[in-house]
Amino acid sequence: MLTGPLLNGLLYFPSRAVVQSPAAACLTFADVTFATEDGERLHAWWVPARTPAIGHVLLCHGNAGNVGDRLPHIELLSAAGFDVLAFDYRGYGRSTGRPSEQGLYRDARAARNALVRRLDGERAPLLYLGESLGGAVALALALEQPPAGLILQSAFTSVRDMARVHYPLIPHALVPDAYPSIRLIRGLAAPLLVLHGERDEIVPLMHAEALAEAAAGPKRMHVFAGAGHNDLLARAGPEWARTIETWARRLPAR
Repeated sequence: MLTGPLLNGLLYFPSRAVVQSPAAACLTFADVTFATEDGERLHAWWVPARTPAIGHVLLCHGNAGNVGDRLPHIELLSAAGFDVLAFDYRGYGRSTGRPSEQGLYRDARAARNALVRRLDGERAPLLYLGESLGGAVALALALEQPPAGLILQSAFTSVRDMARVHYPLIPHALVPDAYPSIRLIRGLAAPLLVLHGERDEIVPLMHAEALAEAAAGPKRMHVFAGAGHNDLLARAGPEWARTIETWARRLPAR
């Protein structure tokens, strides 16, 4: 079975250099650091909404780059009326450590705790947004600490299913059951919004369809015509933001 450094080398592609900050988009922001339960120090940005806030978003990014590459997400969410805490997993950007499945789950818990402390009792909805690999991380967190709503962008069903697509010569039995979202999502109680590009070449659309089908609670799916995995916001940024805003405004009161 694939384990340790070999598996991590196939899953994680972190970058240490944070090449741009929210200042590049003229956004007000604060650098935030906080500790995980196993002693890593994580870096995040807190970016307040540029209009009266309709919700708070914990942004769990994908497996490549770092938080600096998610500036388009942050800018669009802030403009749409969401406060955003965008953080880097261990081993990414300015965060210490090395990535692993259990480590990323711990990182999401710590980020949520940091966000809740910053909100200090504010009642606007708390949402989790997971992009690609971050969808699996956000889903696991949603099962432990349910949000007002969960957004999965370009998310996959499991690492095993992804291996069938990208590494078909690796025997199925050798691929660990890592990030098993298709199994976990059956226990999701929070409202779900699934976002996916029609032409996603990394995570085929059938993954999003399977996740939406398996979720038992309130759910909505939106497919962006002509968009792929890495160009979804470039092609459909305003539509992406409107879809999230409209869905968030219709969430049940908590």
